[in-house]
Amino acid sequence: MKQPHHTTPSINLSSSVLKPVKGPSLHFLSPGTDGIKGNTLIRIGVEPTIYELLSACESFKEIIVTNHMDLSCQEVQKWLKKEPGAFDWTPVVKYVCELEGDRKKWAEKEEKLRRTVKQVLECDVTKFNPATFASLPPADCLLLSQYLGAICKDLSTYRAALKNVSSLLKPGGHLLMVITMKCSHFVIDQHKFPCLFLEKESLEEAVKEAGFDILMFQVTPICYPSSLVDPSHC
Repeated sequence: MKQPHHTTPSINLSSSVLKPVKGPSLHFLSPGTDGIKGNTLIRIGVEPTIYELLSACESFKEIIVTNHMDLSCQEVQKWLKKEPGAFDWTPVVKYVCELEGDRKKWAEKEEKLRRTVKQVLECDVTKFNPATFASLPPADCLLLSQYLGAICKDLSTYRAALKNVSSLLKPGGHLLMVITMKCSHFVIDQHKFPCLFLEKESLEEAVKEAGFDILMFQVTPICYPSSLVDPSHC
C-alpha cells in the first residue's frame, strides 16, 4: 500500500474470530497496490516470535523489535545471535519462503532478517514513556500482532495504548494489526490467561479515536468445538 498523500496515519486491520489469521506470513501487500514499504518498521509485541517479520525484511531497510517483557527480548536476541538454546524457527522460515515462491532460500531469509533487525528492546505502550519512545526513529510502519488485547484490561486502556502507538509513526505512516476478536482468554499448557474481549464496532471506534484512517478490515471467521467456547460470550 502506498503512503497516502494526506498526513493522517492509516491502518490495515486483519482480524479473526477466536483464532489468529491462518498462515505465519505477512506479505505487506494489499489489493491494487505495490505493497507497504519504507525505511523503518517497528514491531510491537508480547511474544518472542520472529515469523511476522520474515516477509517484512524484504520491504523495510531496518526493523526494530519491541516486547512487553525483557524475557521475550532475551529470547529474540538468542535467535538473532544464534545462541545455544534458541528456538528453532527453521520449519516456519521454510514455509514462509515456500509461500513467497522459493523454499530453498530459507537460510538466506534467516540471515537477511538478522541483518535487518537493528534493535530489540522492552517497551510497554500502555504507559507513555517519552524517554523510551524518543529513542526510536519515526516509523514508516508499525506492526501489532496479538498484543494489546493480551495486556489491556479494558477498552479505555486499549484506546490510550493506541494513541501512544500513533506517536511512533511518521505522518502518513501505516499501522498493521493482527487481532483476535471475541476471545475472553487463551490457554497455554492448561494455564488460562485473560484477554480483552473485542468486537468489530468497538475496535473500529478505538482506532479512529486514535487518529487513524481504516484502509482495510479483513475478518476471518473460524469455528471451534463447543468445549473451547466461552458460553458467557455466545
